[in-house]
Amino acid sequence: MKALLKRREFSLFIFILFTVFVISLRAPRFLEWSNLYDILNDTAILIMVAIGQFMVITSGNGGIDLSVASGIALTGMIVGMLNQYHPEIPIGVIILIAMFVGLILGSFNGILVAYAGIPPIITTLGTMSIYRGFVFVLSKGEWVSADEMSNSFRHLPHGTPFGVTNIILFAIIVVVLAYIFTTRTKTGREIYGIGGNRTAAQYVGINIRKISFMVYAISGVIVGLAGLLWVSRYASAQNDTAMGFELQTVAACVIGGVAIMGGSGTVPGVVLGAIFLGIINNALPVVNLSPFYQMAIQGFVIIFAIVANTVVGRKTQASLARKAKV
Repeated sequence: MKALLKRREFSLFIFILFTVFVISLRAPRFLEWSNLYDILNDTAILIMVAIGQFMVITSGNGGIDLSVASGIALTGMIVGMLNQYHPEIPIGVIILIAMFVGLILGSFNGILVAYAGIPPIITTLGTMSIYRGFVFVLSKGEWVSADEMSNSFRHLPHGTPFGVTNIILFAIIVVVLAYIFTTRTKTGREIYGIGGNRTAAQYVGINIRKISFMVYAISGVIVGLAGLLWVSRYASAQNDTAMGFELQTVAACVIGGVAIMGGSGTVPGVVLGAIFLGIINNALPVVNLSPFYQMAIQGFVIIFAIVANTVVGRKTQASLARKAKV
């Protein structure tokens, strides 16, 4: 029980319950199952993309992927136009195409960061603009609307073969695979290794370039899947799709306890961080607060999370230092 109480994820879980309780005092309908289900549905894509962002940040060296939103828009536009002109292509094939496009985008980031040595924030700032520009070039400023999409394409996120929507199922699959990968495989643990101490990781034989490239590639695959789900869910492929979404993925990671300098963080923490943001976003209209407060509230939450992580990190380091002296 003491170990559980010390875990960052448990504290965040309790804070989420407290937040839900406070919101429900003003808006009792917030606790209705239909509303909670909608929050999970709305947060599914954020959870998936935040998982990829988590791996990038955890790998250290200032790792961050600011191109995820543009990647979602570009992938979504590509598969949307593909479905528009070739509606006979099976939805399973479109899913694979979306993930492959995302893999290309993420691999390009990985090559520039891992092998060209360009700082991650500079790389992904550049590709963020490049990918968004490609959306306009590809679409020529046009949109792909709902009546131009096939029924199977639009129905993809909303199907309920196991009692929950496909979009939630995809999120669960990504979470489970990421959890197993980061906690049960050697390569997954190496991500933490290079994020915690790149010099030490190099001395013990970890291929830093390979791991650095890999996390961006994984993030890209998830972004590709998210792009398809985003466009099919909202039945519209637009030029400004997911604008600003990259900041929400970073926020979910930071709130979930991921160390911004790398080497620390967990998949459950990221999931809870994303759910917390989903609750905040859903609560604002429910409690009749202006949507213009949303970004300000998110900003305060991020700052609070960073301060909390810093305090916890310092206490942990101090505790380790005392144990080392003993």
